[in-house]
Amino acid sequence: MLPLSVQVPASIVMLAGGAIACFAGYRLFRLVLGVYGFILGALMASAMVGTAETWSIVLAALAGGAAGAFVLVAGYFVGVALVGAGLGAFVINLAWKAFGGEPHWAAVLVCAAIGAIGAMTFQRYVIITATAFGGAWTLLVGAAALMLGKGARAASASADVWVVYPGSAGPPGIWVYVAWIAIALTGLYVQLHTAGAKVRKKKYA
Repeated sequence: MLPLSVQVPASIVMLAGGAIACFAGYRLFRLVLGVYGFILGALMASAMVGTAETWSIVLAALAGGAAGAFVLVAGYFVGVALVGAGLGAFVINLAWKAFGGEPHWAAVLVCAAIGAIGAMTFQRYVIITATAFGGAWTLLVGAAALMLGKGARAASASADVWVVYPGSAGPPGIWVYVAWIAIALTGLYVQLHTAGAKVRKKKYA
């Protein structure tokens, strides 16, 4: 993951990217794909480097982020399918927490496949829903990292690594999920109305 020395700028990127995805994900979907591709690529690359020197982690994150952004933007339809697959996997993991433990890999694979097929069939609604909920979660992760910086440093001081998970910097609370749903539903409402107006405008133009 990313070193603590770049926690503030990384948190701001996640906060801004989450806000864009949540409230304008459908209209700016290619931009959202680029932002999320960059974030995912950066996290994967920095995780592969491990706890090396800060400069090498940052360089790996930048290179991985650029590659991830390019892959998702270039493969637009692949990106749509991945959004659906990611949403399906996220939902099954979230639902399984009510029963404790982790879902079986086969269940995750089936839900991811269903999500990918659904995303390709109902692109507009799946993109709006996925970006609203995914953007709201990313926004909360970035905000939590900014607000709970001291806790994150205390938890990760031994490795000087910033772990990007909501609640990792402090005790988790139900407010996180309440805020997530509230923000996501607001973003869903905004996107359905603004995207719908855009579609009608093109239709009657």
